[in-house]
Amino acid sequence: MKIESEFIKLDSFLKAVDAVSSGGEAKIIISEGMVSVNGEVELRRGRKLRPGDRVELDGNEFLVE
Repeated sequence: MKIESEFIKLDSFLKAVDAVSSGGEAKIIISEGMVSVNGEVELRRGRKLRPGDRVELDGNEFLVE
């Protein structure tokens, strides 16, 4: 997904790529350790993603561009 700003927060990114239906759902799956960023489990929903970062959830990988 291409972003127009310097960064996007992880929870907002998951909503933007339709990986989750709401911010509440994003908060839950992130806090349960179900999301990884660049190959490492990420527990912070406010993690700033920048172009080149890779997000993985349920075997699906998303690239921040």
